[in-house]
Amino acid sequence: MFGVHLRDGVLAAVILLGCVVLNDRVYGSPGPLVLQVALAAPLVWRRHAPFTVFCVVAGAALVQWFADVQTLTDVALLVALYTVAARSAWRYTLAAGVVLEAGVLLAAARWAAPADRFLNSAAFLTAVVVAVAVTGVNTRIRQERAVRLGHERDQRERLAVAEERGRIAREMHDIVTHNLSVMVALADAAVFAQRYSPERAEVAMRQISGTGRQALTDMRRSLGVLRADEPDASRHPAPGLAELEPLAARTRAAGLSVRLSLEGDVSAVPAAAQLTVYRLVQEALTNTFKHTPSGTRAAVRVRCAGDAVTVEVVDDGPAARAPGPSDGHGLVGMRERAAAYGGTLEAGPRDGGGWRVATRLTLTTAGVTGPDVTTAGVTGGRGMARTAGPGLDGAGETGGLETPGVAGPGPGVAAGKGAV
Repeated sequence: MFGVHLRDGVLAAVILLGCVVLNDRVYGSPGPLVLQVALAAPLVWRRHAPFTVFCVVAGAALVQWFADVQTLTDVALLVALYTVAARSAWRYTLAAGVVLEAGVLLAAARWAAPADRFLNSAAFLTAVVVAVAVTGVNTRIRQERAVRLGHERDQRERLAVAEERGRIAREMHDIVTHNLSVMVALADAAVFAQRYSPERAEVAMRQISGTGRQALTDMRRSLGVLRADEPDASRHPAPGLAELEPLAARTRAAGLSVRLSLEGDVSAVPAAAQLTVYRLVQEALTNTFKHTPSGTRAAVRVRCAGDAVTVEVVDDGPAARAPGPSDGHGLVGMRERAAAYGGTLEAGPRDGGGWRVATRLTLTTAGVTGPDVTTAGVTGGRGMARTAGPGLDGAGETGGLETPGVAGPGPGVAAGKGAV
């Protein structure tokens, strides 16, 4: 039958049979069986309709009081009260408790004379009623708390999944955008060089192969799904400050002149902060590479100062540039990475021409301010907002880009983004 629980049926049967047997020993007769069934049988549906079952049992007990019949099956009233307290709202528990207390007083008045026995019986039965009600309420509170904790745990898991997806999305954007941009430029250079300088075309193709392998390694590391037969990624740590020079070298090989300046004690910077710096520089160089003409020069300056790391990437390309289709994702990723270390991203045109990206990462817990990043107006393209704030060196700009770009490794591709 709907709403019937097996354990409730067993409980009702045990109460009925046990009380019939004990009633014969205590009162000398088993008592009216119909009345005892009316008291115990409704407990079968106590989980489905707690308050209704309590009312039915209380009605049977009232009939028993009018019939002047004593029976131990009245214990069903306590079971029904506990169920109401454990499974129903407070108002139902209070109503059931008041009804049962009235029954206690009526029973004590009829079956506990003289007056001294009345007081003792009423006090004892009242204490039993209160104890049963409190136990049921505590049970309900524990159950509600368990449900609430389960919901909170599920919410934390969902937030953790969303955070991990966001991290992977940022990593994938930085990895794919940069490496594909470099590979496309090298491929164009190889096509141009194959007719006039096959050896340089071969060098460019080898650089494409190396860049692709590096991208795959970074992707496998970021996704955390390395296969047992592909141990290459597990042998390499996450990119850090030491990998900035190879990053600059790959960018030079693709045609963008890059000057790198790394100052301070690199070993004092945590690995996670080093990865953040690497991705910020990678994304900034990728945007410079995609949105500037041939011959553009870029300068990267990273300064490690104990409790903070300052990062600045500037170029001498045009200030107004057409935004690319994925730059919005790049801006969001850069801002989130900087905000994780209390940094405010500054990205926008330089007063003297070109573009500037800068931030300061705080390495101490007290300096982390959270993900809020305030942006001012956007000038030009690249999909990157310019934020208010002073430059890293006090004047708002680094020095000029007088130093010419360093040629890429090997005899391969000269500066010029695709020219060989």
